[in-house]
Amino acid sequence: MKKVFAIVILAVVAFACSSNDNEGVNNSQNYDRTAILTNWADNIIVPAYQNYNDKVSELYTKTTDFTQNPDETKLNELRTAWLSAYEAYQYVAMYDFGKASILYLKQSANTYPTDVAGIENNITTGSYNLDTQIQFSRQGFPGIDYLINGLGDDAQTVAYYSNTAAADYLTAITAQLKSIAEQVTNDWNGAYRNTFVNNNGTSVTSSVNVTTNSFVRNFEKDVRSGKVGIPAGIFSNGVTYADKVEAYYKNNVSRTLLNAGIKAQQDFFNGKSFNSSATGPSLKSALDGVNAVRNGENLSAIINNQFAAIYTANNQLSESLSQQVTTDNNKMLNAYDAMQQNVIYIKLDMMQALNITIDYVDGDGD
Repeated sequence: MKKVFAIVILAVVAFACSSNDNEGVNNSQNYDRTAILTNWADNIIVPAYQNYNDKVSELYTKTTDFTQNPDETKLNELRTAWLSAYEAYQYVAMYDFGKASILYLKQSANTYPTDVAGIENNITTGSYNLDTQIQFSRQGFPGIDYLINGLGDDAQTVAYYSNTAAADYLTAITAQLKSIAEQVTNDWNGAYRNTFVNNNGTSVTSSVNVTTNSFVRNFEKDVRSGKVGIPAGIFSNGVTYADKVEAYYKNNVSRTLLNAGIKAQQDFFNGKSFNSSATGPSLKSALDGVNAVRNGENLSAIINNQFAAIYTANNQLSESLSQQVTTDNNKMLNAYDAMQQNVIYIKLDMMQALNITIDYVDGDGD
């Protein structure tokens, strides 16, 4: 009971603080949800999934080319395809609903740090079910990272795949990525697109509410906390974890993936089309439609200015975030703080202004 009471108090305080800052909000919800959903589906989500599906398909092709006849040239082609698909993943990670949620796209694609012992055991025994939760950390982009970047130099890596079981496992986890990407993309290209757009109400299960919550949750949990906060020791009393970064074995692209994740979030906020610079109805336009203002300035402008501050902080980081936490973790903390400020603007101010209820529990605090 005490716990419930405390949660209520915190919610009231957060509401009160946010209300004081967001003067001038028009609570009539003066924004067109159907127009927003149409832009999201047709110009952002479906094209992003199609791109991801294409990149993962290419990754699978390069994987089979390599495993069938391993050599250093094919290994490097595989590495290029892996990174390209990993970057494409950043643009679909926030859409953790519908078929993507049912198939655990996010968990199977990007659970890290990868379980090296588990991978080696799977290869040795040949017995595994990649659909089970325990296998999430033994597959996906982090698992492939270990299997193409974490086995030694190029010659050692090529030699490793003289083991047919290893080749079969690399092929299997890439095929798993491909299968899930295809199923989710096909669903969006089928009936789900209309289901999504037509669910244009205001309930907690409406498409605007579900999608916006997924956007906020991904930014808070997976970008802010996962990519930066956890390795930087934010949640472990200052104990840093150099191994808890994306692409740990490649070790020079984790900042690239971080910035791709940030760009995906900002583009979605602004309603930017995936395949062009055009913008359409969006969270930004919705905020402007309800006249959301904080301290005399449009909330949408404040959020975009904070995204700019995030890029500035991120660009002070090494391309290797595992190296960054070891050499100068203060820069990681600065990057985290910049993202945390936008969590406040988005999760508290934006959600209140648009009258959207947060549907997930945050154990880390705002």
